Amino acid sequence: MAEITASQVKELRELTGSGIMDCKKALQESNGDVEKAVAWLREKGIASAAKKSGRIAAEGIVDSYIHAGGRIGVLLEVNIETDFAAKNEGFRNFVHDLGLQIAAANPKWISRDEVPVEDLEKEKEIIRNKALNEGKPEKIVDKIVEGSMGKFYKDHCLLEQEFVKDDSKTIEILVKEMIAAIGENISIRRFTRYEMGEGLAKKEENFAEEVMKQIK
Repeated sequence: MAEITASQVKELRELTGSGIMDCKKALQESNGDVEKAVAWLREKGIASAAKKSGRIAAEGIVDSYIHAGGRIGVLLEVNIETDFAAKNEGFRNFVHDLGLQIAAANPKWISRDEVPVEDLEKEKEIIRNKALNEGKPEKIVDKIVEGSMGKFYKDHCLLEQEFVKDDSKTIEILVKEMIAAIGENISIRRFTRYEMGEGLAKKEENFAEEVMKQIK
């Protein structure tokens, strides 16, 4: 596989308006060929989705997902541009899949932009201290922190999580594919996840693992 440079990613981003990670993925899939990468993004609908991302999405639905037995429940609001599109069966199925994702993967935030600064600093400090305690050289600790924060975002930010039904794509890509399919901007506005007995002293059970088992 060809090595992908920052300048190639920048060029592709300027051509398509797509996100950095989407551009990098497209270049990897196209072996560094920018023209093929543009075509790949268009085929996936990601380039067209990026152009729609600035449009106002004020309609949509509030949906719920309840895990079998009622032990995990999710309420979420997903917005789209028109009431007509909000009634689209594909869109509604997509929103329900998002509820399932939240139940199974338990994200704390929608995107990395929502992560409070204090939470970021706390996580970075934990990673830094761990690296130093393991005897890692001071000069590489910052790189270790940066790399570990990528995993932190992937674990806790909905858009960066792998889709539980298809781990070849992230939720962000899933959203962009739905935008391309429907032709309207889509925005995940908010969600709340409830787990029975959460915060109470009880027998240790992993309900998220049970949700994953149900969908496999």
